[in-house]
Amino acid sequence: MLTIDGLREYGANVDEGIARCANNEGLYLKLVPKLSSDEGFDSLAELILEQNYDAAFEIAHRLKGAASNLSLTPIEEPVTRISDSLKMREERDYSGDLKDLREAKKALDALI
Repeated sequence: MLTIDGLREYGANVDEGIARCANNEGLYLKLVPKLSSDEGFDSLAELILEQNYDAAFEIAHRLKGAASNLSLTPIEEPVTRISDSLKMREERDYSGDLKDLREAKKALDALI
């Protein structure tokens, strides 16, 4: 079950995230699972592998915005690195950042 304390232990800046939700804790707890269920997590690595950087950037940028608004730092940090590199169309090894993102999402899913 998703809880504020669990999200704090996860590394989320819960107070900041709730403040962005008009100080509505219930809304915050409702939005977090919506991010976790975003299908972009599944397609991001495949698009990068295919070097479809424009489509990958769109997904990474969307995930970055949602994670930032919810102050989910463990997701925000790797997806920001990915998004920033894709914005510059960098052909680099994304595997480390994708691994960090998968692990952060898996940990979040375990809380939900």
